[in-house]
Amino acid sequence: MIAYIEPYFLDNESDAASVLNVTGKSSDGVSESLNIQGEILCGGAAADIAGKDFGGMNCVKPLAVVRPLGPEDIAGAVRAALSSDKLTVAARGNGHSINGQSMAEGGLVVDMRSTAENHFEVGFLAGDGGGGTAFVDVSGGALWENVLKRCVSEYGLAPRSWTDYLGLTVGGTLSNAGVSGQAFRYGPQTSNVTELDVVTGNGDVVTCSEMENSELFFSVLGGLGQFGIITRARVLLQQAPDMVRWIRIVYAEFDEFTRDAEWLVSQKDESSFDYVEGFVFVNGDDPVNGWPTVPLHPDQDFDPTRLPQSSGSVLYCLELALHYRDSDSNSSVDKRVERLIGRLRFDDGLRFEVDLPYVDFLLRVKRSEEIAKVNGTWETPHPWLNLFVSKRDIGDFEQKVFKELVKNGVGGPMLVYPLLRSRYYGCVGDGVRLQPSLRLASYWERVVSES
Repeated sequence: MIAYIEPYFLDNESDAASVLNVTGKSSDGVSESLNIQGEILCGGAAADIAGKDFGGMNCVKPLAVVRPLGPEDIAGAVRAALSSDKLTVAARGNGHSINGQSMAEGGLVVDMRSTAENHFEVGFLAGDGGGGTAFVDVSGGALWENVLKRCVSEYGLAPRSWTDYLGLTVGGTLSNAGVSGQAFRYGPQTSNVTELDVVTGNGDVVTCSEMENSELFFSVLGGLGQFGIITRARVLLQQAPDMVRWIRIVYAEFDEFTRDAEWLVSQKDESSFDYVEGFVFVNGDDPVNGWPTVPLHPDQDFDPTRLPQSSGSVLYCLELALHYRDSDSNSSVDKRVERLIGRLRFDDGLRFEVDLPYVDFLLRVKRSEEIAKVNGTWETPHPWLNLFVSKRDIGDFEQKVFKELVKNGVGGPMLVYPLLRSRYYGCVGDGVRLQPSLRLASYWERVVSES
């Protein structure tokens, strides 16, 4: 989560410490003059962790890490910054920012994870006949993976729109957008929220929605933390499926890949897959960038002899998922899949699929995280670049970027898939600032073609 409230800069640590001069619950007798009830940690392991992020390209030490008990503690940290012309404050979720946005050099880092359990309540929006759409109120510091597990296990429900990796906080992704393979149908996560509690840059705790304090609501969603810190979100839910048929199909030709992807996302809900993404990979046996990244199970092999002789330096994979219930017969699931797959023009013999529980599918990147932590790559720098590319320009982009600039791979995924502009309420073109970094990086994560 990114939440720089004001661009203050420290001259020295003692100036900042003067703002935090009342004894209380802290690691070294330092507390905050605005009555923070949670922990305040100065130095040590907490400061070391708060001085880094997943991007691994910046490292700065904060004066203190605040572990709030609730919104009033967060507001207290913000007001502390306002009382000084040199103190910064930043909210930190799970530290998954890329370029130091969740850091505060010599300032206050608010560790939102301490508030993760503050909210969890399922309800229903008012509707005809007393019913309505299900929702869950969750803390801005809650991890999406925990929201998923609890919603499914306790209620058989789940949020509608996700990110690929769920080890992120609710407030963190809502401050950006939250995009994955469900976004073509439901929009990003920012389009699936009806109400927020926010700590503003003035240190006020405000409830906002489309009807109440709407300017703040639409500014905070996708606003990169520049308009406030999300402490609670009301997230729309749907019935959770039991199982997923997960499929990958390979294309040698980019035009056919994009044509099929755009056709799938333009279909009515019941006439398409439930998840549509895609990625670019190297036409070679590189274990990080090439053929081995495509199969979904250890028993599956990529057979390059099935590729046409016209194949170039890179190939394209369309990744699909179909939800179904335990009560659905195998034949009915197969029929639904084949009805859609039969219209697609992928390369024959390069189709991979597995069936797995819905929760396992959504947590698929978690397994990659565990492997990366074991082999040490999780701690290496992870620069990336997100871009929205118009349908008009995606062909030229493919020629100049995929086939020239990154034809040998980037040491990580290159995701590319279509999204419908009409689904991006509260994100693109609605006054809310979605500002992908334009920093050229060695790791390109998501390029999106709008249709």
